[in-house]
Amino acid sequence: MDDRQLGEFLRSRRGRLRPEDVGLPASGRHRRVPGLRREELAGLAGVSVAYLTRLEQGKGHNVSAEVLDALARALRLTANEYEHLEHLAGARRRSAPRQERVRSALRDLLASMNGVPAYLTGRCSDILAWNPLATALFGDWDRWPAEERNLARMVFLRPESRRLFVDWESKAAEVVGALRLEAGRRPGLPALVDELSVKSEEFRRLWARHDVKERSHGTDRLDHPVAGALTLSFESFRLPDEPDQCLTVFHARPGTATAENLRLLGSWGSDTDRRWSGPEGLEYGNQGAARGAFEDRPE
Repeated sequence: MDDRQLGEFLRSRRGRLRPEDVGLPASGRHRRVPGLRREELAGLAGVSVAYLTRLEQGKGHNVSAEVLDALARALRLTANEYEHLEHLAGARRRSAPRQERVRSALRDLLASMNGVPAYLTGRCSDILAWNPLATALFGDWDRWPAEERNLARMVFLRPESRRLFVDWESKAAEVVGALRLEAGRRPGLPALVDELSVKSEEFRRLWARHDVKERSHGTDRLDHPVAGALTLSFESFRLPDEPDQCLTVFHARPGTATAENLRLLGSWGSDTDRRWSGPEGLEYGNQGAARGAFEDRPE
């Protein structure tokens, strides 16, 4: 169990709820606590105030499934938040991470996906493989140092990302929410969190909110330096045999300006002799095949 993180998470979820959110009388003018009082949450969850205090102070051990269920109901946790709570409490078994490799058939699938940007991420939001249109859209990942091929580093540490994503704040919160969920699933994330916390004030602020969420679908609005305004829907799929790996595919509604701009971007990228370098050194290009950080093809 990660007692410290468990306590911080419980306090953050208690702090976001108002009494009226959980059927209690509305707070008065002189209420000092911004969210639920500790005794209010204890009453809703059916545990003693002393026990909840120990949990929030990082002194709890061997939390039962029944207590976790009761706390989750009282705190109105989402499915992602409940999973995160279970991981922090040690209720789910953690396995040692294996070296991540991308199956050659999956790499071939990415290469064959014409007209739609697609990429594969692994643990800690590392970018493992991608197709040519993804690099035309987000940057030439093949030319980035291997340690920088990471969605969180891209969003928080590359200035061009702030111009690329129209609603950068929402994208940043999405990335942090997924990292929070990942942090509860397995060890090894603190190094990345420490790096981003040192280098990005925005990351520190969002990380302190303890929000956890994994978006399986949604919409991103981009201001691309070549293709212009783009509104792209995306779908993300976790691989059944490699649950740490997630395939994300972007697409545009047929007949829209975005669809035409995306088609033109793909046509431009098909000429491997042409490259366009944008602000802050953002460079796009087509490598002619799906690429990635790890190969498992025979030599």
